[in-house]
Amino acid sequence: MSAFIKSIKPVFERTVSPVIDVFYRINITPNFLTITGLILTAAGSYFIITGSFFIAGILITLGNLCDAIDGALARKYKQTSKFGAFLDSVVDRYSDFLPFAALSIFFSGNLFMLLFSVFSIAGSFLVSYSKARAESLGITCNVGILERPERSIILIISLLTGYVEIGVILIAVGSHITALQRIFYVYRESKR
Repeated sequence: MSAFIKSIKPVFERTVSPVIDVFYRINITPNFLTITGLILTAAGSYFIITGSFFIAGILITLGNLCDAIDGALARKYKQTSKFGAFLDSVVDRYSDFLPFAALSIFFSGNLFMLLFSVFSIAGSFLVSYSKARAESLGITCNVGILERPERSIILIISLLTGYVEIGVILIAVGSHITALQRIFYVYRESKR
């Protein structure tokens, strides 16, 4: 988790605490929120294909909020589980993939932007994979300029403002820089 996200996470969790309490009282589970977030992101991805970027941005924002709230709900009400953590990670990968797959379809007539959309998919997966692989080797790897929350923020802002091309390029470049940062970090740590 980046320093930026670490700094705003406690504030976010305090702000959404009343919502989390309502969800708990009406028996909404963290896993339900995880799946709901995926459905909202999938719906937003459909609207990307149609070129309705603002609607896509709203739906993907709601999907990301579900993803953020599911963990807060699980921690606050002691509903954490190995399966829940696993499900959250798998759904995160689908949520990384779907908007950029949709952007690849939208940009299918524009080779330049199609390539950046595909590179965004690859970069997003490499960032996640490099962290998971490092951790499997016993190395904590929380480095990099563009982790998942930052990529989501850039994507959402670019969709809501209509600067989609700029957002895609920033994510493609930034995610590969992050993957390289992690490679170099693990190399250094493995030599200690």
